[in-house]
Amino acid sequence: MDLNCSTSRLNGFTLVELVTTIILIGIVSVVVLPRFFSSSSFSAYTLRNEFISELRQAQLRALNNTDRCYEVNVTATGYQLRHYSARAGNSCATLIRSEAIQGFNGGASISLVASASQSFNITFDSLGRMLSPSCAGVCFNINADDILKVAVESEGYIYAL
Repeated sequence: MDLNCSTSRLNGFTLVELVTTIILIGIVSVVVLPRFFSSSSFSAYTLRNEFISELRQAQLRALNNTDRCYEVNVTATGYQLRHYSARAGNSCATLIRSEAIQGFNGGASISLVASASQSFNITFDSLGRMLSPSCAGVCFNINADDILKVAVESEGYIYAL
């Protein structure tokens, strides 16, 4: 007789198990599902970090190769690092090499804070200061699933806000 009681207890779920399962499903639906259905498939934080890395790379190359010119070209569809053989004033002359274009996905973009333009070139001088566009402080908006800002100080320090 005791055998029948113990098997009937093993056939169902306890209230604690049911409540725990419902809570876990709720957490998953709140945290994970919005990521699948958001309008942007590109994280603003990822884009910002990659863009800052690209700017710092161009800046370091300009510091190390004072006779050459490095430029980050930003368009509405992506950005790329370009290498030029010489500098003509504040702009670069004679293109040598272009890196692969880092394309934007899911409606992401980078724009200037001052003009909201999505097409511009960023160049640095031999001291690592940004020549163009001429701005100090918050210079760029990163638009994806959030709007984030990138600042460049007049001395050349590039950082995220």
